Amino acid sequence: MSDRKTSSLRYAVGMFGTSIPINMFKTYAAAFYVMGRGVTTSQLALVLFIYTFVDAIDNPVYGFLSDRTRTRWGRRRLWLVIGTPLLVLSFIGFFNVPSFIGPGSVFAYMLLMYILTGTLDSLINANYAALFPEMFKTDTERAKTNALRQAFQLVAMVISIALTPVVTDKLGYGTTALIYGLLAGAVILFMALGCHEPAADASVEKPRLLNTLKDMLTNPKFWIYGLTNAFYSAAMALVMAAVPFYVQYTLGLSGIANTVLLGVVLLLAMGCVAIWAHLVKKFTLMPVWRTALIFMGLSFIPLYFASGLVSAICGCVAVGIGFAGVITTMDLVGARIMDEDCRIHGLKREGTYASAMGFMNRLSGLFTSLAFLLVGSLYGFESGDVPGPHPAQAARFLLVIFPFCAMILSVLCSRFLKFPELDGDGTKPGRADGAL
Repeated sequence: MSDRKTSSLRYAVGMFGTSIPINMFKTYAAAFYVMGRGVTTSQLALVLFIYTFVDAIDNPVYGFLSDRTRTRWGRRRLWLVIGTPLLVLSFIGFFNVPSFIGPGSVFAYMLLMYILTGTLDSLINANYAALFPEMFKTDTERAKTNALRQAFQLVAMVISIALTPVVTDKLGYGTTALIYGLLAGAVILFMALGCHEPAADASVEKPRLLNTLKDMLTNPKFWIYGLTNAFYSAAMALVMAAVPFYVQYTLGLSGIANTVLLGVVLLLAMGCVAIWAHLVKKFTLMPVWRTALIFMGLSFIPLYFASGLVSAICGCVAVGIGFAGVITTMDLVGARIMDEDCRIHGLKREGTYASAMGFMNRLSGLFTSLAFLLVGSLYGFESGDVPGPHPAQAARFLLVIFPFCAMILSVLCSRFLKFPELDGDGTKPGRADGAL
């Protein structure tokens, strides 16, 4: 542990490492197993459903263990160093189905590896996220660091989402996962070994599990923020997962269009992060956060009417702008809630809060599970081998209709989260929560 300041750049680059495996994992799990390995949409829905409940257990456990850890490495870094190689191995294994796994066992293998990869990602991200409010205390520091962090995340998404169809066409999913996994592991370890956690006060009481859970679960702001994030995450996860379906069945184009459309979303987001950060400084955090959610929801509408690559690109421009706004503001809102808990209770529980917020984010798995379940029952889309009579409309449902409905719920939830804006140092109440 150390009282030295950590470079914003050194911490932020870790987002590049954490984002590469999880984005390929979440985006291309459906395409890899449903369109290429014979897993049905109902089986995929079951995997997502089961994992959501596994995640409900593992996230609080990881956060609580992290909060109570006391080593010369600090509380968070030890878990990052241990968890990273395990995550890399499980991620590689997910996209490399062993030859001895027969067609009848692919579903069971997918379920096992999905749970293993997902839970290790939870371990890494709970500890990485907990470092953010601990090492960067003011709104100014956080805005700068988060802007860098989101930029690295978007670069990782360009690679792991937009470019993946091109890379997998040349190398296959297995080799692609191997390259991405090793790159991600190296970056996460580079970040973890260069972070300087604030020295923990040995006299400060360690958090107690039951008290922590009670305080958190009775905090209405935790639930409002969590549900807002869950609905948004479900919408964005479906967008990323549904683009291959949309390109093939709705637009009737080749795989290169996947890269074009996803690239537009991510590059626009990368270019607009600084603009949204400026809006936060000018109008304060909460109203800009809500505006970004509204913009994100409306951005799906043009994609419903797109009939070719050009019109689809125009729709993706709007999605990219809205996406930038949400990722610029969402983590800052979460950090506010952690700060408030520390001020009220006098305990450092960022790990538990970060992991619980991570679970609420992954609660989106229930909604994405429902979307794949509905697309099978409403449109008869079972798999790449049995796309049903209306695959074009099925793809529109996944990419536009369901995400739009999820964003309506996200916007409605966000209206109930209010607290005074803080001064620039992030410690004193300033003017009341306002609106653009």
